[in-house]
Amino acid sequence: MIDAPRAALLDGPWLRRRALPLAVALCWLVWAALAWWTAPRAADEAELQRDLAAGRVVTMARADGWQTGGSWGRRPEPRYAEGAWMLVWTRPDGQIRHASVPVEDPETGADPLADPRARDATTHGGDTLADALANAAGALALTIGAGWLLMLVAGPVPVAGTRWFWFWIGLLPFGVGVLAWLYRERWRGDVPAVRSRPSGWTGLGGLLLGGILLSVAVALLAALFGGYVVPGG
Repeated sequence: MIDAPRAALLDGPWLRRRALPLAVALCWLVWAALAWWTAPRAADEAELQRDLAAGRVVTMARADGWQTGGSWGRRPEPRYAEGAWMLVWTRPDGQIRHASVPVEDPETGADPLADPRARDATTHGGDTLADALANAAGALALTIGAGWLLMLVAGPVPVAGTRWFWFWIGLLPFGVGVLAWLYRERWRGDVPAVRSRPSGWTGLGGLLLGGILLSVAVALLAALFGGYVVPGG
């Protein structure tokens, strides 16, 4: 016979409203840490030279920018191109650096890619630690997004908004909307709404406005703390 405390732990509503949000929030924290660590960070040629001298360059290649249009959970990938203006290199700790570096050094007239210290980095094959961590972050983001969408569609009717409202809000950058849905509709799902449920159009407006506000907030944080703390700002 199961005692009362243990029965409460196995109760479906408790699992849905407490255990599940905590599990997803922990997954989000792991994703955020991995995504922050592997995000490309701007550097300069001096840092590249220091990394080369210390043997901290695993791969190195030229690119003309970053691919866009990926999911919120994955880092941007370089658009590799010979003779491009930017050098991208990965480090043994799993981080990525990029810098604007001329094809020919003004002092030596040589391409930094021809540096003997970069020979192994320019011919490196296979995944690096940076790739493995980024792939793990992408898999976590996909799991979080798919799980949220499944719960939104197949779960109980939302309390504080229609399903379309939460669908649009859930698309906010960095998974912020998914966290908001988990908190309001799962953790506090037993609290009735004080006003009528907002519609999908309200959610679409919230997505547009929230995306702008988040972009501004990231840019301000990057200006305050620098690109290492807030990469990509």
